[in-house]
Order: sequence, then C-alpha cells, then structure tokens
Amino acid sequence: MTVSIPLLSTRRPASRAAATPRPRRILAVASGGGHWVQLMRLRPAFAQAEVHYATVDRSAAEIVAPAPVHLYPDANKDTPLRLALAALTLAVIVLRVRPDVVVSTGAAGGYLAIRFARLLGARTLFIDSIANARELSVSARLSQKVADLVLSQWPAVARATGAAYRGAVL
Repeated sequence: MTVSIPLLSTRRPASRAAATPRPRRILAVASGGGHWVQLMRLRPAFAQAEVHYATVDRSAAEIVAPAPVHLYPDANKDTPLRLALAALTLAVIVLRVRPDVVVSTGAAGGYLAIRFARLLGARTLFIDSIANARELSVSARLSQKVADLVLSQWPAVARATGAAYRGAVL
C-alpha cells in the first residue's frame, strides 16, 4: 500500500520559494527498531528533498549515507532525565537543520522534534507505529495537539481518535 504524504509536495509558498531556491529540507525522526524501519519505508517519498535524519542508533548513518544523521538519546516517559536530555538535543538539532518539514514515525523524540519545529514554522507529520492497532501511542496523542497531520496506520484507530488514515507503511 502506498502512503501519500501531502506535506512533502515540492510546491513551496511563493514568498519562501523566491527567497530560497533550494530543495525542501526534511528532518526525518525516529527512534530505533520498528520506528526506524517504518521511517526507512518512506524514503522514496523524500527523493526530491534535502533529508536530515535524527535517531537514537549510530549505525543508522550507514543505512542512509550520505544523508546527515543526527543522534539524540533514546528516552521515553519512564526515563524523565533522559527525556529532558533528548528534548534539549532535539531542540539543538531542529535549530541547526531548520527543516521545512518534520516527519516522524515515533516515538517520544519524534513528538519533541515536531513540537520544536512548529515553533519555527515547519510543517509536521507524525505517523503512529503500525504496532498501535488498538489506540494511538502517547506520542501520537500529544502530536495531535501540535502537528499539522497525525496518521494512524489502522482505519479503526483513526476513526476512533480523530487521526487520519492514508494506508500503512508496512
């Protein structure tokens, strides 16, 4: 199944397009494991963009080379100190990259990057993990308050939560 991501359109607002004739800059954020696998399934959608990746796994750089990879500490709601460090690291990453678009497949780091990127005016997309077949993750629920679009990969979850459904990445 193909996932259509309207935020990745190459069309830019007229005022920004004239001022910056560069490809759209995407910050793609995912923690490790299945979140990263799902993000990698979206790579063809990023073909015309300048893509920066942010993740928790140093070995990810080999997979996406030569694209830049930014590392942040793996954290979740049960590790508050690491979560604070991840938030600080992701704030710096977002400030340095200055993305036009942030796409995340989760988890907490994706939400944090979206939160910071919205402050800079970036468009944002959070795709909840396919593992969340019964309800949205905490990160997806939080992202619903700030992201331009939150997708569930399950139609029933999307209907029940107000998330959108555009298919599944796996």
